[in-house]
Amino acid sequence: MLDRNFVLANADAVAANCRNRGVDVDVARFVELENERRRTDQALQDAQRESNALASAKDLSVEQKREKGRELRERRETLKAEHDRLQADADAILLRLPNMTHPASPVGRDDKDNKEIERNGVPHPKFAFPARDHVAIGDHLGIIDTEGGSKVAGPGFYFLKGDGARLELALQNFAVEFLAKRGYVPHITPDLARDSVMQGTGFTPRGNETNTYRIEGEDLSLIATAEITLCGLYQDTILDEAELPIRIAGISHCFRTERAAGRATRGLYRVHQFTKVEMVVIATPEQSEAMHQELLANERAIFDALELPYRVLDICTGDLGGAAYRKYDLEAWMPGRGQGGEFGEVTSTSNCTEFQARRLNIRYRKGPKDKPLFVHTLNGTGIALGRAMVAILENNQMEDGSVRLPKALQAFMGQDRIVPRAKA
Repeated sequence: MLDRNFVLANADAVAANCRNRGVDVDVARFVELENERRRTDQALQDAQRESNALASAKDLSVEQKREKGRELRERRETLKAEHDRLQADADAILLRLPNMTHPASPVGRDDKDNKEIERNGVPHPKFAFPARDHVAIGDHLGIIDTEGGSKVAGPGFYFLKGDGARLELALQNFAVEFLAKRGYVPHITPDLARDSVMQGTGFTPRGNETNTYRIEGEDLSLIATAEITLCGLYQDTILDEAELPIRIAGISHCFRTERAAGRATRGLYRVHQFTKVEMVVIATPEQSEAMHQELLANERAIFDALELPYRVLDICTGDLGGAAYRKYDLEAWMPGRGQGGEFGEVTSTSNCTEFQARRLNIRYRKGPKDKPLFVHTLNGTGIALGRAMVAILENNQMEDGSVRLPKALQAFMGQDRIVPRAKA
């Protein structure tokens, strides 16, 4: 959430930022409501001061004081009701305002306007045979069962079996060990969060715009990412500056209601449930830019270790999430995607500055007597396990139907390749 004083002082810049992001929010209406709220609040305080002074007034009789007190009480109640209405209306707009945007972020409407920064130099694989997508590979190896997932839970769910289950666990263990060595403390988080935490991190828990599953009759939703629970862990907390930055590697299931149309719904690429290792950092404002670069470097190092070709994208204004100030994506090459292969998103990392911290009231002190300040929160994908599996299976497929495993995973798997096994 943006600071309301900042919005008032920078209304034109906030409105321009909304246009660049493709977000339809009436900033001028917020300014009007907020100014009226402040005038009403001042009138309410004036009425309260009159009430406080009434008892000591020497020029009024007891009856006059009683009558004047009744009049002031009615005025305060009217002003309070009006103030609360204006506050609610202004807050409804304030909550819809996206974060401001890094001045270097590309201005654009959608993912077609994202800017490619670099590729990691791993060559795209060349096959002497017709390349298969991960669904065909998984079926041949007997490790992915999308039909079983649909039977049990509906489209967008799946079973991993045998070496498929072991590959996911190997990826999870590899990522956790990798990040732990870099100072990220592993956390296994709840898969549920309260509405206040969902909204605090920028997710909409209710209404037509929600992308999450709600628990009927409860103040709970299934989380879309461990970013939600890990930031929520520090809600209403005041940290010491010496504790920062805090680095966390969160392991959770992730649940999302949306699915794309066409081939993007095929297999593991876009599903309703998946497992992810998520990086979350809580930092001072002075640390956050360097921490954002660290998160990106971690993502790159993980996918370099997995020997996968990828590119780095600087995400444009129209493709940013509401909480993100700046965002980078990694897209890995997926030979079975599209016609002859395409890049597909495998990680993202966002600097959310104080946007989430302001909503969740996460602050820090420079010294014991200093005024608390809002922290900056950042997040990044360690590994979204399903999408990493897509890239590994498709890039490392062999003509005999087996799949070569990256060296980084061989110790975790106890083998150097996955071979076809009898179907259960």
